[in-house]
Amino acid sequence: MMRELTTEDHRAIDRTLALTGHIFDRGELDRLDEIFTPEAVYDLSDVGAGTFEGIAAIRDGAVALGAGNPVAHHITNIVITGHEDDRATAQSKGLIIMADGSVGSVTHRDTLRRENGSWRISRRAILAQRTPLGGLHLTHASER
Repeated sequence: MMRELTTEDHRAIDRTLALTGHIFDRGELDRLDEIFTPEAVYDLSDVGAGTFEGIAAIRDGAVALGAGNPVAHHITNIVITGHEDDRATAQSKGLIIMADGSVGSVTHRDTLRRENGSWRISRRAILAQRTPLGGLHLTHASER
């Protein structure tokens, strides 16, 4: 059943999404249950890191990546795009800063679920931003 998300729902979803960077950047992987549902799917296949199912797999993947992890995750431009019962979808932009100082831009596509009054990510797909204008300039170059 469709229902309107409350202001509190929006704030709680924003908090969950923002908290991901703090937890990963501090290496507090024992707190992943504060942001993910137990069976969460974390899809990093677009950036070549595979897909992880469940909190233990997400934790193990981060540990295995080790120094290859970003040193900083920044989330911005959160837009909640849909909602049904105790589920919501959101898109956000992310900046990642690597240890060598390089910076990348990604889009997060998240499905969230309310469990016991808290919003958690049940599915996250990370999509790399590789070209300006989403590649539009490449398809319309002949029109210049």
